[in-house]
Amino acid sequence: MNTEIFGVITMYVLMVLLAIPLGRYIAKVFEGQRTWLDPVLNPLDKLFFKLSGVKPEKEMNWKQHMLALLTINLVWFLFSMFVLMNMSWLPLNPDANPSMSADLAFNTTVSFISNTNLQHYSGESGVSYLGQLVLMLFQFISAAAGIAVCAVVFNAMKERTTEKLGNFYSYFVKSCTRILLPLSIIVAIILAFNGMPMTFKGKETFISLQGDTVNVSRGPAAAMVAIKQLGTNGGGFFGANSAHPLENPNYLTNMVENICIILIPIALVFSLGHILKRKKLAWMIFGVMTVGFLMFLIPSIYFEMKGNPSITHLGIAQNLGSMEGKEVRFGSAASAYWGITTTVTSNGSVNAMHDSFTPLTGMFAMLGMMINSFYGGVGVGYLNFYIYIIIAVFISGLMVGRTPEFLGKKIEAKEMKIATIIALLHTFLILAFTALSSHLYVGDPKTYAGWLNNPGNHGFSEMLYEYTSSSANNGSGFEGLGDGVPFWNITCGLVMIIARYLPIIGPVAIAGILAKKKYVPETAGTLKTDTLTFGIMVLAVIMIVAALSFFPALSLGPIGEYFH
Repeated sequence: MNTEIFGVITMYVLMVLLAIPLGRYIAKVFEGQRTWLDPVLNPLDKLFFKLSGVKPEKEMNWKQHMLALLTINLVWFLFSMFVLMNMSWLPLNPDANPSMSADLAFNTTVSFISNTNLQHYSGESGVSYLGQLVLMLFQFISAAAGIAVCAVVFNAMKERTTEKLGNFYSYFVKSCTRILLPLSIIVAIILAFNGMPMTFKGKETFISLQGDTVNVSRGPAAAMVAIKQLGTNGGGFFGANSAHPLENPNYLTNMVENICIILIPIALVFSLGHILKRKKLAWMIFGVMTVGFLMFLIPSIYFEMKGNPSITHLGIAQNLGSMEGKEVRFGSAASAYWGITTTVTSNGSVNAMHDSFTPLTGMFAMLGMMINSFYGGVGVGYLNFYIYIIIAVFISGLMVGRTPEFLGKKIEAKEMKIATIIALLHTFLILAFTALSSHLYVGDPKTYAGWLNNPGNHGFSEMLYEYTSSSANNGSGFEGLGDGVPFWNITCGLVMIIARYLPIIGPVAIAGILAKKKYVPETAGTLKTDTLTFGIMVLAVIMIVAALSFFPALSLGPIGEYFH
């Protein structure tokens, strides 16, 4: 037990120690300051800009930034649909994997361009190597888009009045070449040297200890796994994701992959402090996120290490904790830690089956996605948190009789309407689509019998989890759900599209509107937003607006299962 807990603490401490200098480096990239990678990568950046005809020095307003984002994603959407629906005859398909149906290709494409990486197929048998490489490219694109949008909001928060917020394409390219690519190369090398495949050869055959002939899938896994973790993408090269021994060979790779999940989301918070020259504000945000994270993590580790009470009642010892659906080489504590880190972010990779978590651990994993702002995905995690800051500033200002202001800009009705719509959209998407699927299942259980392997409270949790994961752009799942059918492919695809782009457009619109307003210097009467008191207020708003909205649904699912 002590060894497992020590491993968890070590992973978290190393992640924070790496995130602090990385945040300083990212701030330099966003600010256009010189970095040690400039001599190597400046020619590459210039080549991209020359080929595309982009002028990186031309600044954009927030609407132009959003148009650029949506245009990029539309182009890659069409390209991905073509590749996935024609894999059977395209090159790099040594295992002769079939092409995808239109509904599955739609779901997969939307999933990867939206940084969700929800997979209604098994990686090694459902996609060719060409398909894997295209999806790996999307993991760079979707992550870089999130980081670029975050840079736009950081720029808008500066203490001045302007509508020019930098150049989206410049932020986007530099996010790829200066942040994601170098880190991915380092991580991929570590993973490959620890036994992860990196080859374009097909399946390998060997004889097991039992004498069985086994065909083992291989491929360029190390490269894809590196960006899947760093970009909070989570799409597995193999169907079992990082529970697969070739996608996560040992405890060292488990630590490296787990650290990568929340490394950039936390680094972006620290970069905010450097860009705005408000380090105290950054530490306040980090503190609130960390408190929320620990509220989910500590009980989850406790419940998983305690074991399944139903098995305990049978008189069976569970010295290793609840090990159903887990890998012995990682243990219950590290599995619970991964389960929470992957769901408080939009990563969604797994090193254990979440469907086998004890009920309340499954609830905490869902709550991480329902709140979707305790660290969150690369870039977009801060955008979600920014919405709650705006709401908290407005409420706090009304409570103490002061004009709601954030960083010298007044928060008025227009900004509040946008923030409220975005805050409630996530709740609406999850609950409305879960209600629809529940209605269909109960109304015609024979037709939809294949959906649920576990009817009752847990079956409801499986459907609730699927739409929660889709709306949070997470991608993990309670895999007892039969989701590889047109209904789930199409509805989850629609949820992913709406939940990706509106929550990006909303915060950017607020930031752009505030940037144009007259800057008012702080006075003795200004509401301080970098204090412990305000941090508690933000946490309270998050819990009331987000967490409590889902309490009735959670009562029908994991809470009901726990008491049953």
